[in-house]
Amino acid sequence: MRQHFMMFAAYNQWANNRIYDAAAELDEEEFNRNVGAFFGSMMGTLNHLLTADRIWMKRFTGEGDAPTTLDAVLHRGLPGLRMAREAEDRRIVDWVGGLSDKALTGRFTYMTVSDMRTVSQRLAPALDHVFNHQTHHRGQAHTILTILGRPSLGLDLMLFQRTEEGRAFA
Repeated sequence: MRQHFMMFAAYNQWANNRIYDAAAELDEEEFNRNVGAFFGSMMGTLNHLLTADRIWMKRFTGEGDAPTTLDAVLHRGLPGLRMAREAEDRRIVDWVGGLSDKALTGRFTYMTVSDMRTVSQRLAPALDHVFNHQTHHRGQAHTILTILGRPSLGLDLMLFQRTEEGRAFA
């Protein structure tokens, strides 16, 4: 199970790098343009992904800053947002790499952001959610790029597994 989550942490980092590389090709107006996505713009979508990961990592580890709303804007500009994303991805990779199979079967308890209730659940399904959530919103970021006339990106897990860094997980 640990290897499974290490793969998803590495894949998540790789896919985020691809999205950020593509977002770097947008000008400021395009980056901030509300195209009708769930979080409006590329800026809003990428901020939401970072916000959600910080919330979950705080729940998992008890450490780090966690926004109190799901639409928090942590960085308005791409350079600062990218630096924070890269740091959070390293944090996720390192934390997942330090988990034992036993820890993955354990439970944890946290308070929800949206309706302030206490939830207790197993760690592995929560991690599945975190990585699935990233994929979901990266798909929206991909759509934003195509709406803005940018090329489509290959973000499939299989593509990652065919890279040098992903081959270990194939």
